[in-house]
Amino acid sequence: MAEISELKATARPRSGKGAARAVRREGRVPAVIYGDGKEPETVSLDTQELSMLLGKGKFLSTVINVDVGGKTNRVIPRDVQLDPVRDFPVHVDFQRIAPGTTLRVAIPMKFVNPEESPGIKRGGTLNIVRHTVEFICPVEKIPEFITADLTGLEIGKSLHISAVKLPDGIKPVI
Repeated sequence: MAEISELKATARPRSGKGAARAVRREGRVPAVIYGDGKEPETVSLDTQELSMLLGKGKFLSTVINVDVGGKTNRVIPRDVQLDPVRDFPVHVDFQRIAPGTTLRVAIPMKFVNPEESPGIKRGGTLNIVRHTVEFICPVEKIPEFITADLTGLEIGKSLHISAVKLPDGIKPVI
């Protein structure tokens, strides 16, 4: 399973467009935590801390513990809105997750052993159609990435998800 990240948040008393703009003027990012049969909770996040977490990659498939005033919520990011011009986070949606929950998550693909592929050795190129693939998996077993072995792949041949060895309990959506 991938590591669980930590994020500190501050509760926001108001919600809506005006309140979100006020939070952004303070240099913070508005966010909402919803799900698990509880009321939605509006929070604000430190822009620097969130940007560092976004920069690591795999943000939408990372389980995060969000600390809101001493109360920890285990969440997974569901949406990140970015400023179209300056490319910084404007808003984040988090979904609460309970232990034992099964989720639909997009997990990055990692391709290994290109030197063992006769097709690539003869001058072929690897054309990656999907950099991430959606899987249904338990929260406790979300992998950091799925490894696809290119050993024996010839020119003109495809590697399908059905040929990739998946960890236990993980099923592809496609």
